[in-house]
Parts: sequence; structure tokens; C-alpha cells
Amino acid sequence: MIELDLIIEDDQWSAIPDLQTVCETAFKAGANVEPATGLVSLLLADNDALQALNLQFRGKDKPTDVLSFPADPMDRPLLGDIAVALGVAQSDATEQGKPLADHLTHLLIHGYLHLLGHDHETAPEAETMEGLEIKALASLGIDNPYLTD
Repeated sequence: MIELDLIIEDDQWSAIPDLQTVCETAFKAGANVEPATGLVSLLLADNDALQALNLQFRGKDKPTDVLSFPADPMDRPLLGDIAVALGVAQSDATEQGKPLADHLTHLLIHGYLHLLGHDHETAPEAETMEGLEIKALASLGIDNPYLTD
């Protein structure tokens, strides 16, 4: 079971009805395809906050949609921290023609899998990670985000 510590720094996230439930459901779907037990700290912020984190931890001076920070094993039950930028997420959801809640769900599953050690740096890693994301999203009735027209 995944326990969620939700921190909302940008009130505009409230545009998603039942935001806490959306987040909890995303992590439950992720845990159904890649089981883990523990605490995930989730920060829902604005682009400026994610840009600052991206610069500090990745050396990239631009906002990004989602960042994941896996915890050290000795910090269990903490699995790690995830941060999501509202502006980037909204823009991507609009561009992809999907509801913000569905896109947030995808970003949270993606971030959760990073906390568990998955990555997408190589083609085989990406294939594995995307397969898990697709399976978790399908369990919620959300279409494959990697299909293009």
C-alpha cells in the first residue's frame, strides 16, 4: 500500500475535482503493476518551483513536468518525493487533447516507477517502463499516452 503525503503549493491544482483521490488512485494503479509499500511525498507546484528544482538537481534551467527523487533504502518506509509543475502539465494535456486529471495520473505513475528504480534512458528500459505505465493507465480506463496519430 502506498501512503501519500500531498503538498499543494499552487491553488490552481484545485481545478481537478477530487484531487487527493486522483493522486491516490494513480499510485494505487502504479502499485498494482509494480508493487511497493511505503510513503510518497508529492508536491504539486507551479513552473517556477519545478524550474528551480530542475536547475538545482539536474542542472537544467527550465521547468519540467515531473521530477522524482528516490529515497535511500535506509529511509524506508519513504519511497521518495515527486514534484509536478502545473503549467507544463496543463500545456502538455491541452496539446495532447486529454483531461488534466488523466495526464496528472500518467505523470504520477511515471514518477512512481522512477522511485522504484525504473528509467527510460535506453530503448529496452523505456519499453519496460512505458509498458508498465500503459498497463497501469489501462486499468483506470486511460488510453495509451504513447500512441500518436
